[in-house]
Amino acid sequence: MSAQYRVKGTVYDSSRSYRIEAVSVMSTNGRMAITDSLGRYQIAVGEYDSIWFSYLGKPTPKYPVLKIADINQFDIALRLKSDVMQEVRIKSRNYREDSIQNRKDYAKVFDFRRPNVGSMTSIGPTGAGIDLDELIRVFQFRKNKSMEKFRERLEEQEHQKFIDHRFNKALVKRLTGLDGDALNIFMLKYRPSYAFALTSTEYDFQMYIKKCFELDKSARAF
Repeated sequence: MSAQYRVKGTVYDSSRSYRIEAVSVMSTNGRMAITDSLGRYQIAVGEYDSIWFSYLGKPTPKYPVLKIADINQFDIALRLKSDVMQEVRIKSRNYREDSIQNRKDYAKVFDFRRPNVGSMTSIGPTGAGIDLDELIRVFQFRKNKSMEKFRERLEEQEHQKFIDHRFNKALVKRLTGLDGDALNIFMLKYRPSYAFALTSTEYDFQMYIKKCFELDKSARAF
């Protein structure tokens, strides 16, 4: 059994001026990770594994773990097209566009489902049969588990971004008059659930913010 390690680092653009968020980091052992808002990542590997990076569908070469000089600071720079960097630097935030693009970039992960009896069965000219590719997937336990966790993480990130989209500082400030630290505290204290943000009407959502503000004022009065 090979020794286990954890490779860490940061992903930059080719000029090393910008850190790149949402870069996929993958290992030949089936594990996956994704860079955070500061371009950082960490991924568990074995000594005989290799890792590679993928951004907007463009993968890098594979890097054998045994050839990485410092696994605690394996930083890389990705060569991006100029139009991509312009989008990263000047494009205004739009939740719906970001969500659609995220679904496109990670379509394979969002669409992943564990193989089952239905997916393994195929109908051909000679009748029902077994899809060998799906049968092989059944026994890829580690890869299936990693893909499910990765999908769950992407879905959770999408949910949190949706909450940020509805429960934003501009709206809360307009309805409550709060600002500065008081606004920051209110945003953390009364952040709604994804289910409420998804299903509530605009009227109900604004009433929720106003009621929370009145409740908060009453609590501070005592």
